[in-house]
Amino acid sequence: QVQLVESGGGSVQAGGSLRLSCAYSGDTYSRYCMAWFRQAPGKDREGVAAIVSSSSSTTYADSVKGRITISRDNAKNTLYLQMNSLKPEDSAWYYCAAVGLSRLSSPTSVRAYAYWGQGTQVTVS
Repeated sequence: QVQLVESGGGSVQAGGSLRLSCAYSGDTYSRYCMAWFRQAPGKDREGVAAIVSSSSSTTYADSVKGRITISRDNAKNTLYLQMNSLKPEDSAWYYCAAVGLSRLSSPTSVRAYAYWGQGTQVTVS
């Protein structure tokens, strides 16, 4: 059974940075496509960034391009989200997601992912 555990959330001032981590266990991590999603109160869950199994391709939401970087360490079974120049509108619960495919046609679609973490909260003031 695949398990995902996020960490690294917290409260920061606008313009600050946070690095989220997602620890993966349960299967061969390197074969999985991974992504970060976020959900603010009263809003739908939205894809923030995704990365294919080989790290050769990444996808970002337009709202975070240039400020946020997704990466993975297949040796450590860990996914990261480096967030810089944070804005109040980045405040949300952030979720790690995984699916047992090396590549996706819609990498930031909620429906594409089979496994989800419990989330970590980010608050930007």
